[in-house]
Amino acid sequence: MSATAANFLGMDLISSLPSDVREKLAELDLELSEGDITQKGYEKKRAKLLQPYLKKQELNDVEKAKNLPPPPYYNIKDSNNSNNSNNSNVNSDGVIISSEGYSYVTEVPSLPSSQQRHSKKSDFHQPSSAISSSSSSATPQGGGGGAPGYENMRPQGGAVGDPGYQNTREPNTFQNHGAHPPSNSSQHRQRRTQRKVTHNEKRYHSEVRQEAVQQALAALKSRPKPSLPMPSKRSSVLNRSPGCNDELDSSSDDESIPEELISPDKEYNYPRDHISNSMLPPEPIIKPPIRESSIIAQQQHLRHDVKQSQAPIQKYPSSGSERRPPQNLPPLPTSDTSSTDSPPIGYKRDHEFTDKAYKQKHLNAPDITQFNNAHRIADRVTRYVNVSQTELNETDANGKWKVSAKIQQLLNTLKRPKRRPLPEFYEDNDIELEIAANPKDPNAPKPEGSTMTPVQGEQLSIPAGLPRTLECALQRYGINSFKSSMATVLDPNGKITTTLTYGKLYSRAQKIAYALSTKIFSKGPEQVTLKPGDRVALVYPNNDPLSFITAWYGCMFRGLVPLPIELPLSSSDTPPQQVGFLLSSCGITVALTSEACLKGLPKSATGEIAKLKGWPRLQWFVTEHLPKPPKDFNVGNLRIEETAAAYIEYTTDKEGSVMGITVTRAAMINHCRALTMACHYTEGETIVCVLDFKREVGLWHAVLTSVLNGMHVVFIPYALMKLRPSSWMQLITKHRASCCLVKSRDLHWGLLATKDHKDISLASLRMLLVADGANPWSLSSCDQFLNVFQAKGLRSDAICPCASSSEVFTVSLRRPGRSSTTGFCQSATGRGVLSMAALSHGVVRVDSEDSLTSLTLQDCGQVMPGAQMVVVRSEGAPVLCKTDQVGEICVTSGSTGASYFGLDGMTNSTFKVQPLLEDPEQPKETGGTIVSSPKPLSEEYYVRSGLLGFLGPGGLVFVCGSRDGLMTVTGRKHNADDIIATVLAVEPMRFIYRGRIAVFSIKVLRDERVCVIAEQRPDCSEEESFQWMSRVLQAVDSIHQVGIYCLALVPPNHLPKTPLGGIHLCEARRRFLEGSLHPANVLMCPHTCVTNLPKPREMHQDTGVGPASVMVGNLVQGNRLAVAHGRDVGMAEDGERKPQLITGVLRWRANTSPDHIIFTLLNSKGAIAKTLTCSELHKRAEKIAALLQERGKIEPGDHVALIFPPGLDLLCAFYGCLYLGAIPITIRPPHPQNLITTLPTVRMIVDVSKSGIVLSIQPIIKLLKSREAASSIDPKTWPPILDIDDNPKRKLAGIATVSLDSSAYLDFSVSTCGRLSGVNITHRSLSSLCASLKLACELYPSRHVALCLDPYCGLGFVMWTLIGVYSGHHSILIAPYEVEANPSLWLSTLSQHRVRDTFCSYGVIELCTKALSNSVPSLKQRNVDLRCVRTCVVVGEERPRVTLTQQFCKLFQGLGLNTRCVSTSFGCRVNPAICVQGASSAESAQVYVDLRALRNNRVALVERGAPNSLCLIESGKLLPGVKVIIANPETKGHCGDSHLGEIWVQSPHNANGYFTIYGDETDYNDHFNAKLVTGATSEVYARTGYLGFLRRTECSQAASILDETTPSVASRDSDTESLNSMSQLQLNFSNTSLGGNSEHSLVGGAVNSSDQELHDAVYVVGALDEVISLRGMNYHPIDIENSVLRCHKKIAECAVFTWTNLLVVVVELDGNESEALDLVPLVTNTVLEEHQLIVGVVVVVDPGVVPINSRGEKQRMHLRDGFLADQLDPIYVAYNM
Repeated sequence: MSATAANFLGMDLISSLPSDVREKLAELDLELSEGDITQKGYEKKRAKLLQPYLKKQELNDVEKAKNLPPPPYYNIKDSNNSNNSNNSNVNSDGVIISSEGYSYVTEVPSLPSSQQRHSKKSDFHQPSSAISSSSSSATPQGGGGGAPGYENMRPQGGAVGDPGYQNTREPNTFQNHGAHPPSNSSQHRQRRTQRKVTHNEKRYHSEVRQEAVQQALAALKSRPKPSLPMPSKRSSVLNRSPGCNDELDSSSDDESIPEELISPDKEYNYPRDHISNSMLPPEPIIKPPIRESSIIAQQQHLRHDVKQSQAPIQKYPSSGSERRPPQNLPPLPTSDTSSTDSPPIGYKRDHEFTDKAYKQKHLNAPDITQFNNAHRIADRVTRYVNVSQTELNETDANGKWKVSAKIQQLLNTLKRPKRRPLPEFYEDNDIELEIAANPKDPNAPKPEGSTMTPVQGEQLSIPAGLPRTLECALQRYGINSFKSSMATVLDPNGKITTTLTYGKLYSRAQKIAYALSTKIFSKGPEQVTLKPGDRVALVYPNNDPLSFITAWYGCMFRGLVPLPIELPLSSSDTPPQQVGFLLSSCGITVALTSEACLKGLPKSATGEIAKLKGWPRLQWFVTEHLPKPPKDFNVGNLRIEETAAAYIEYTTDKEGSVMGITVTRAAMINHCRALTMACHYTEGETIVCVLDFKREVGLWHAVLTSVLNGMHVVFIPYALMKLRPSSWMQLITKHRASCCLVKSRDLHWGLLATKDHKDISLASLRMLLVADGANPWSLSSCDQFLNVFQAKGLRSDAICPCASSSEVFTVSLRRPGRSSTTGFCQSATGRGVLSMAALSHGVVRVDSEDSLTSLTLQDCGQVMPGAQMVVVRSEGAPVLCKTDQVGEICVTSGSTGASYFGLDGMTNSTFKVQPLLEDPEQPKETGGTIVSSPKPLSEEYYVRSGLLGFLGPGGLVFVCGSRDGLMTVTGRKHNADDIIATVLAVEPMRFIYRGRIAVFSIKVLRDERVCVIAEQRPDCSEEESFQWMSRVLQAVDSIHQVGIYCLALVPPNHLPKTPLGGIHLCEARRRFLEGSLHPANVLMCPHTCVTNLPKPREMHQDTGVGPASVMVGNLVQGNRLAVAHGRDVGMAEDGERKPQLITGVLRWRANTSPDHIIFTLLNSKGAIAKTLTCSELHKRAEKIAALLQERGKIEPGDHVALIFPPGLDLLCAFYGCLYLGAIPITIRPPHPQNLITTLPTVRMIVDVSKSGIVLSIQPIIKLLKSREAASSIDPKTWPPILDIDDNPKRKLAGIATVSLDSSAYLDFSVSTCGRLSGVNITHRSLSSLCASLKLACELYPSRHVALCLDPYCGLGFVMWTLIGVYSGHHSILIAPYEVEANPSLWLSTLSQHRVRDTFCSYGVIELCTKALSNSVPSLKQRNVDLRCVRTCVVVGEERPRVTLTQQFCKLFQGLGLNTRCVSTSFGCRVNPAICVQGASSAESAQVYVDLRALRNNRVALVERGAPNSLCLIESGKLLPGVKVIIANPETKGHCGDSHLGEIWVQSPHNANGYFTIYGDETDYNDHFNAKLVTGATSEVYARTGYLGFLRRTECSQAASILDETTPSVASRDSDTESLNSMSQLQLNFSNTSLGGNSEHSLVGGAVNSSDQELHDAVYVVGALDEVISLRGMNYHPIDIENSVLRCHKKIAECAVFTWTNLLVVVVELDGNESEALDLVPLVTNTVLEEHQLIVGVVVVVDPGVVPINSRGEKQRMHLRDGFLADQLDPIYVAYNM
């Protein structure tokens, strides 16, 4: 028999089993619920146990089921679709146990029948007042006693985070968990069983929260269902996540259905033929998310119950053998219901989607990342196939649809209306965002009661004969009754190990006191002894209370102040720094510990105790085996002030900070007296303690009050509780204990251990103190426990919930042994059914008992004796609350904490509160004057307890949350516990571990966002967990009206725990925020939660004013129009005024200096590979020209494609073409390791440029014709290919003479947006450009210039091929791919050849920075010296990368690099060189601009370090002959100084128009002949396509030293100077001694040029093409990417793009795949916080996936195409909701 079949066992069978079998089953279930056994092991063991009994049962089932009525309610899921076994067993006491651990009593006599209950709600919910009071909580069902209360809302059991607290109403208590659906009859039988049980136990728990969740989900069913796209996971990640048990259970006895076709959920099974069709052979099985409506239509005939269709995402069959990442198809067409039998691939495409996606069907962005043979850059391209090659309809269906269909799905989901509209505003300042995050709801309920009056506890009467102090008590009992037991501790096996008598305790405490008074501790050089009042740490393990108690009283006798702390077990525990900080601030140098504990502490290599991180150095003192004190040593002689500190108790706040609460001796003894009176303690009683004895309730009762009264305490360590949860009840029975200290978790665990129940008697128990009675979870535990154990003698008046806090101690306590008199007095208990919606506004409102969103609370008893209690507002001034208002409970009494040690400010706000009678913020007017001096309630100081609640009738205290668990989301307050209750009500047992949930809030964009982290079961598949998550979102949204921001599932045992086994909430939150939680599944919902995004700014259209920005206001400020000039080229000294042909220059150099070496090429070792002199170049060019003429039949004006690696052949071929008058096009060769991707781009440029012939070298010609290439491009289709090394038969007749205005060459390149364009460069432009560069960079034949650039386009090509010939300097050429092989090549060349000027690309700078970060010392040893470098220009067509250049400078400063010599240049398609930092130019100016203003196209200058500031650096000085203006790209109006607009350029070396733009030519016609609409409208400019601004700046002379640390000069605003300068004569200075040689203003007539000069700096902000417009604002991808790169250390690279208005962020993970999901929340948070943008999709990929071109720029459009075509092979794709 299989385990699966065993799951269908009914209750009847279980109840008929022998008791020993039932006990074994119960034990097995407990193991499973605690996660101590795997699902598989559980099923096998269970099947084995039940084997003999099953056969008899099966025969009776079918008959029974026929007559059953359908169930009245049904929960969200069919009861047979779960994967784990939650079978129920009934034991001999008639208690049913589900495997998750609920005990239900089958018979409770006094209850109405199930039929009644369901036919008429009011029979079961008696309408009652909010707080029903009864003398006993055990009244029969009818009114308040058992009103369905918090039970319904809250899962049963202990505090949040205790392992194993469980939900009272368990929907899936009895479920079939097999893979095969059972017969209908067995289904019905199970349902009936389930209902029967829940009806009968309704006394102590109701279905309200379950029903709430069901109805919430049912209500959502009628709406169009959001079909959430499933995240995609790589299979390797899938295998690591806890749902991938590849071996399915093979013990199934029903093998008739092939395993792949078994769906985990019967309700989602497609018809069989549909499934088999959809399994297309080579493809993995596809699991498409399908729109709900079509599924309902298709599958109506499969459903037995309409309520089952409530899942937002449908599940599809998954193959057990081959788990692949779920791959999604497009949503089914909703209208077409007949498509059930056709395979999913053939769906019609959604028209809207197809149009959007592929309207502009152009060839894919060609890629120019080719010739780098090192792996990194190659990798960045290999990922994508060119879409041009694989036409859309040819791609495999799954690949095409996977990503884009999911995005479409996400968009459809996001079209749902938001919960509340965005407020109509946009402001830069944070105050507005803050207001938006906390809206005032006009319809919110307001408190209506009168102001409360303080509640007084009874008079504290000290029983006669009670000792005066704890020391006296110990002396008295230690001498008079020295044989009586004080404390007993059990070992982990439940045996009593040692008992401490009062005599032993007294003598040991004396020994410790004596030893501490005499022992000399060395503190550094001096010796110290401990004096009374000194603080010491007590470090004892949780299983050694006896040593702890002796040490505690030893300190008391000596007058020392103990601070008990947790044992630092290992580094994996909570980081101990916080505790270390507390120890340091308390000045603790000595720690008392036991021998065993000392051995277990972490040791260093030398064997000493390791110094823990953040801890002070401690002296460890062992408190055992001490010598006897001398006779004259008397502990009673020590007199200590009552106000002195007695001890310090540690506590943690919401953020995880650890603080110490100082307790005075008076407070300690007063509290003990109050507890003695309230609990009626007497001498000789026995208490059983399960609590932590080091702090709070455990310390106060079991260590202090017990000694005051001479009682006996039996301690049960946590380890034993885990093994034997009922051990505490057995001890009560054995010792006839009268009192017991527990948490509700322990009650719950005790209920589970049913096999131990038979021998238990609780008749001796007069007080069962529930320490976490303030936690609303405790209600159902108490009720259930009482119900089960009343039969064992438990009295209802023995259950005493109490509320406590570290600051106030015991806040309130339900008194034991309440008499049964009526009326509100000591005897009363109460419960309240409250509206959660009202509570979220801080108001108490009674709710009807059958409301779905009600919350039932139990009271925590009355105020303590001698105390006075008020409730004040939890925020703002401590104003007294109204009677129906929830606030923070404050107490004044002689027994509260005194202060937070060393934290005066926090102490005043917590321990010294004077409640005010009226609100100071609403002053009353009296005769025109406003009087506002709020009157305090009294002179007394109250202490804040940290508990939120209100006072009910009769002084009963009700607690509905704590300050730490409070989350204020958009102005409403939510309690973390309430949300946990709702989460657990969504079929929890199948997916997550009960006690393993952390709920906390994080602050993002000025509002708190709710995060839910749960541990998921290992047998839970991806789809199941995702389904569960989407239901949780709906349930929480419906019941609490709050959106969950992040829902994450972590593998079992991954949430950090406290020493006593609960969830460590602060640590979980910390790990989540730092990205080290490693979740297995994440669902982020920023679209639904974030409602306070800023609105875009309204654009003002003021076209009537003239120039857009020269408005009156600007003129008053003296703003000038943005225009700037480079110096005049005409002033050149050496007669090079008139442009001349470059061919003429080469011929002249070959004649005048034939042997001058003009080019040197280096290999990867740095050795000289080849050199070229002027005459060699001339001769080779002539030979190539002759070859082209003879073999290629090339005429002047023909186009020749040059496909060469970077080197000298390229140069010779280029000049060969010019000699012939042909027009060369330089093309990067295809990458040999990556032909498929790179070859099509090469071919495309050859075709688009209309090249008639290809010139190349032999290796590349072979590559073009190779078999690998043939798979991509047919070798026969190439134009004729010539080898440059062939020899012509004849010489060249003569060099062609061409006009200056004819084309010299075509410059082709691909923009970062993937647009291929070729520009036409004439001989005139070429000549002017060379003249301009020669002048700016001071290039002469004697100079050596090192180039590490790609020689294929733009300034890189000009520097490599043209300028060297023009100015005759020596160019040392280094191919960038050689630097990848040898990163130090470029720097060592600079040093070796003493190079003064060098040009490189960002790629090279980045490579050196990353690859050589640890090699600077070794470079120094090799004598690499960079002091010779005068200018290092980074060639780029982008915004200068400030951070990268600063890192580079900082790193190589150690090699003598002057940080001021590194600068940037700027060029673009229309003009290859606009700005270059010249040799004698001053250092580049820096400014800081406001990022938020930039989004709205404004430039706002801010100080360095201001929030949201962005550092921009000028892109070099304008070249001679260049004029630049800033124009509005839309209106073409002229912008003012410091205004953002498009950079327009006018220059003799502008390109001469586009030869072609691949794709859409229309938009670009005006790029070369743009005219302003205002001002000088006749002048013609070229549009660069880049946004930027001009700023007149003071710059220092070249000689001055401007450090990055003194930005004042650079960022000084010069508006005043420019105002003066407008009226002054503007002169052009050509004298090179002036820094920038730019247009210079004479300020105020004084020629002050020797030290300061004004020049116009050009700041490039980014390419217009790349601007991302979202929500009406403009973002530059680089800014978002920089934020993302900073958010986690494992992010290696990042790129962003948009797709259908969704922001997609691709991050490269440089780490383990298991860390991939950590990045999703961090990326989302960072972008939201810093840019107010919601990330739609987060894609985590391997390093090297983001494609980068030769200039080091990211190819974002390539990446986008690769993503949409599914070619990225991502580790994880998260679709944010």
